[in-house]
Amino acid sequence: MQGHTVRFTDIIVIILYLCAVLLLSFKFKKKGRSVKDYFLGAEDVPWWAVTFSIIAAETSTLTFISIPGLAYVANLNFLQVAFGYAVGRIIVARYFLPLYFKGELTTAYSFLEHRFGIRTRSIASVIFLFTRTAADGVRLFATAIPLKLLLGIDYPYAILIIALISFIYSRTGGVKGIIWVDVFQMGVYIMGAVISIIIIFNSVPVSLASLIDNDKLQIINLNLGQNLKEFFAKPYTLFGGLIGGIFFSMSSHGADQMIVQKLLATGNLKTAQKALVASGFAIVIQFLIFLFLGSALYLFYGKIDIKSDEIFLKFIIENLPAGISGFVIAGLLAAALSTLAASISSMSSSTLFDLFPRKASEIRSNSSVIMLLGVIWTVLLIFSSLFFMNSSKAVVEIALSISSFTFGGLLGVFLLGMLYKKATEKGAIAALITATAGISFVILYNLTAWTWFILIGVVITLVSGMLYTKLIESFSKSR
Repeated sequence: MQGHTVRFTDIIVIILYLCAVLLLSFKFKKKGRSVKDYFLGAEDVPWWAVTFSIIAAETSTLTFISIPGLAYVANLNFLQVAFGYAVGRIIVARYFLPLYFKGELTTAYSFLEHRFGIRTRSIASVIFLFTRTAADGVRLFATAIPLKLLLGIDYPYAILIIALISFIYSRTGGVKGIIWVDVFQMGVYIMGAVISIIIIFNSVPVSLASLIDNDKLQIINLNLGQNLKEFFAKPYTLFGGLIGGIFFSMSSHGADQMIVQKLLATGNLKTAQKALVASGFAIVIQFLIFLFLGSALYLFYGKIDIKSDEIFLKFIIENLPAGISGFVIAGLLAAALSTLAASISSMSSSTLFDLFPRKASEIRSNSSVIMLLGVIWTVLLIFSSLFFMNSSKAVVEIALSISSFTFGGLLGVFLLGMLYKKATEKGAIAALITATAGISFVILYNLTAWTWFILIGVVITLVSGMLYTKLIESFSKSR
């Protein structure tokens, strides 16, 4: 890859693609009037568009680069996590979404305000902002990798370019513009992956039989380990992957503002439920495509000394014809821009509605306040991405681990409010803090794989929340 020469055709294709994205976004610029319209899309987006937008938003560069890399070094075991994603979304659609559509709920955390109080909502929002900044900092860095290799520039410059484009994209049309451009972008990056698979099959004698012989099509992993420690240490077993996927999806699609913001844009509970459940089935198919691509890359290259995150990039830059490689890289940028722009928008809306709710109704969608919030979060994402530049771990596992660190407490406090009617605000806040401390201990001493983090956080939150509530009740009665 170091000897790769920048091809003019590839650069032109990428530039034309980025221009098309921005032009499509500008189509929606005049439709956002109030701040609610800007962040919720006037609540008239069709379910199928939201379905594709959800998939595109969660399909960052991590999926495009790292998922094929996981299959290249192993097999299709990660698909067990995707099965869990589908099940988790069904649970969210059935039990979470009805709560969001009761009353005037502008963010996922407004439910916590109605159930517990403003302090719980603010703390949950701050945790969301912290998690999203760190996790999307990893995604921003991952997106800079191919840009650096293609243009021959340093990482900081590549990061700045991607961040600037993402900021402009997020500003043009609010959440409605982001959703509709996501629909376009999903088609681009899926086509890029499919084109790569076709070229590999036409270049080397790749067949299902050869993939089976090399153990590259294994999906279900029933290896439980020889003891309890080994059982929890393996992330991609049937139990670890499925349970981890279920709880990750419940938290990311039920307690994460970036996804809930898109679902609220439908304006209708049934429509939102349909969009979310459909995205669960579609995400399994998408992960299967990218994992299959990684298995095919193993037969194309064999076992070579390279980081797993770089194997697909190596193929794109060195083996795809000029123009086609530019199109595939444009697909990679599509996956990244969807997530980063949605992240900037959702963090801005969460800051405004959750931390400054009284001011939100007074602000117009063209206000300099919204512009300022977008700038602040874009800058923070840049600094976050610079922090992860020297990490040696696969970027997808870094991002998932970061999200899982705080998702357990967030999901736990949501479930506490839904399932335990006696829970109070003081008990909920204390449980959230206890869960964060507990999962920190698990990570510090490397007690389990990342797929178990959220379940552990949920259990700690629920148990401690109930105990704190009973203690507070006992203390109040004794006074």
